Amino acid sequence: MIIAIGSDHAGFMLKERLRGWLVEQGHEALDLGAYSPDRVDYPHFGAEVGRTVASGKAQFGVAVCGSGQGICMAANKVPGVRAGIIRDIQDAEMTRLHNNANVACFGERVTDPEVAVAALKVFLETTFEGGRHEARVEQLAALDKGQAV
Repeated sequence: MIIAIGSDHAGFMLKERLRGWLVEQGHEALDLGAYSPDRVDYPHFGAEVGRTVASGKAQFGVAVCGSGQGICMAANKVPGVRAGIIRDIQDAEMTRLHNNANVACFGERVTDPEVAVAALKVFLETTFEGGRHEARVEQLAALDKGQAV
């Protein structure tokens, strides 16, 4: 699977840990930066992960900043992205089951690296449930197009 991954400086170490795990699992990890812990701005990296997923160049995305909040907001500005903040396995499972999330966002300052790896595994292995949730995901797609829901 091809997975886009990016972070700002505050998420750099966790991004590197998750990128390494993805490669170990046989995935192609498209590293979109940051490439060091030097200060950078999260909107650039969240948006780039989002654009890469929305374009179809990657099936999923992973975005990391200090809290997970800012980079998630940036990714969600890209039409077609459904990014969720993942703090544990339950978050990972529910964002995929009910929201068909395509970008997992983590906070290096709030989530232990081993928990993040376990949650990313669940995120990637969980299939969208569809059914009653399909209409809600379609409403999110309508919002991307500026339509009322």
